[in-house]
Amino acid sequence: MARFLARRLVTMVLTALCLTLGVFVLTNLQPNLVKLAKTEASARMTDAEVETWLARNGYARPALVRYGEWLGVLPGWTGADPDGRPRGRCIDRAPDPAAAPRFCGVLQGNWGFSTVFKSGVIDAIGRGLGATGWLMLWVMIVMVPSALVLGVLAGMREGSATDRSLSTVAIVTTATPEYVSGVVLIVALASSTAGLSPLLAEWGLISGRTLFLGTATSAMEKITFWNFTLPVTTIALYGMGYIARMTRASMTEVMREQYIRTARLKGVSFRQVVMRHALRNALIAPFTVIMLQFPWLLNGVVIVETLFNYKGFGWTLVQAAGNNDIELLLGCSVVAVVVVLVTQLISDVGYVYLNPRIRVS
Repeated sequence: MARFLARRLVTMVLTALCLTLGVFVLTNLQPNLVKLAKTEASARMTDAEVETWLARNGYARPALVRYGEWLGVLPGWTGADPDGRPRGRCIDRAPDPAAAPRFCGVLQGNWGFSTVFKSGVIDAIGRGLGATGWLMLWVMIVMVPSALVLGVLAGMREGSATDRSLSTVAIVTTATPEYVSGVVLIVALASSTAGLSPLLAEWGLISGRTLFLGTATSAMEKITFWNFTLPVTTIALYGMGYIARMTRASMTEVMREQYIRTARLKGVSFRQVVMRHALRNALIAPFTVIMLQFPWLLNGVVIVETLFNYKGFGWTLVQAAGNNDIELLLGCSVVAVVVVLVTQLISDVGYVYLNPRIRVS
């Protein structure tokens, strides 16, 4: 196991370097740098003035050199402003320019400055991750048990009416994008002019104008059942069908195994066969799928957070991309890469412990 973990950690580091390098090169293309110069200085800058600004701010050097500086393995660039005062990546960000360090990149905890939020990249990402973390937690609480129940019930009796009905539900939820199901839920449950809310208000069953809130902005201050149900349900419905289908396929495969037939021939009740023999083995494959939902949730909440105006990680990523915030985009990419690689590692290690055959081999 130690050798396996060591190999995986080395692979994770190399993968992270390759992915972050690709994102760095794409975000630092010349059109993006020109747009950054005109946004930060003046929209009426000439091409010569743009080149001067880029050179003065350290953007005119090779991309690999700047990537090393951003990563923190190369010394930060140094220069001087028009008045002759020293400038540099580490000097500009140090409280005392005279005591500025030589290295000031991601590895040193300096992720840059966000031009959109006018704060450090770590602060901006931290706020978004905190909000998205609560959203992911409640989505997993709702999605995983519901999906496993659907998958197990469908796979217990393959080809039955229950199997066909639940499989249809799983396919429909997976095939419906979040921007469609989210809008449908808002119209049905959070509109004061359409859906169920006008009827419930007319009958006196609800005190407000709508059953749920169509925006989750207030959940940034305090999460309640009324402002968090719709975004959680929108995401859970989309991911639930995929997990349910994988659980159903694994359950049907296990139910065909010889030891299941032997247990039934010995007179063991169907319920005991499912609960004591089939269920544990059937949940090995869905475990990997469930772990892969974490990176999907982190990067896939962009639509839902934008739709419900919930200022989490996805909303932060949209703001960074829409406003050409290069440093914030790079910071978001680091977080996304780390989450994907760590969840993959946990998935592989957990699969080894759940499946004795892999441990023996």
